[in-house]
Amino acid sequence: MEVMAIILGLLVLLAGALWLGLRVEPAPYPAHEGDAPAVETIALPGDLPAPVARYFRTIIGDQIPLVQTAVVSGRARLRLFGLRFPARFRFVYLAGRAYRHDIEVTFFGRPLMKVHEVYHDGKARLELPFGVIEGEPKVDAAANLGLWGESIWLPSILVTDRRVRWEAIDGTSARLIVPLGDDEEDRFTATFDPQSGLLVSLEAMRWKDPDSETKLRWSNVPLGWRSFHGVMIPSPASTTWQDEGAPWAVWTIEQVVYNVDVTDYFETRGEQE
Repeated sequence: MEVMAIILGLLVLLAGALWLGLRVEPAPYPAHEGDAPAVETIALPGDLPAPVARYFRTIIGDQIPLVQTAVVSGRARLRLFGLRFPARFRFVYLAGRAYRHDIEVTFFGRPLMKVHEVYHDGKARLELPFGVIEGEPKVDAAANLGLWGESIWLPSILVTDRRVRWEAIDGTSARLIVPLGDDEEDRFTATFDPQSGLLVSLEAMRWKDPDSETKLRWSNVPLGWRSFHGVMIPSPASTTWQDEGAPWAVWTIEQVVYNVDVTDYFETRGEQE
């Protein structure tokens, strides 16, 4: 009985340590240094479907800033091995062209695993804890959808990039068509709230793995809204794969800077300090 009591006590201690370790938030990435330049604006295009025009008037207004780059930083909860781990992230964008993802999953606030991903010139490279993935056409196509799906955090690009177009579906939804390479396209379905006009979900059919046989529905859902530089963006926001049934990630944005020099981010590899 004493042995069983000791074992039970150890299990309780381990469970308590696990519970506590998963609730300690990591420190945020250091703030991006340097002032953002003044941003030029253009008038909101007049040929947008009604729910899309209403959405952009709600989150920005009638004058749309021209965004070329963005650095988006924050903290997240990522579902791994059935548990929700705290994480911090920094996502860097050449608007509509490329991204860099740095993610640290933490335990007791300390790095447990690190992910570094780059998508540039139509090619993706994923440096993951279990190895490197690159040269995979399905991963490249999935990364392109990731680039445009994450553009909800620099939404101007979705109405200022001439390669992007919107098609009407009905009074609360529209189809977002984005470029895929030089001569192909991909598409999302955007759904908007009939009362607020805000985005409810942005969904696409996306490859999940390099060896996937079929695409799966990939959903991005705003859970709240926050204003940065006069632009309302989703924060927090969840990301869900159709076959999982629950979000694998919830992202909370803490800093956004637009139109800053991001050259160094794409010339270096590995996580930011």
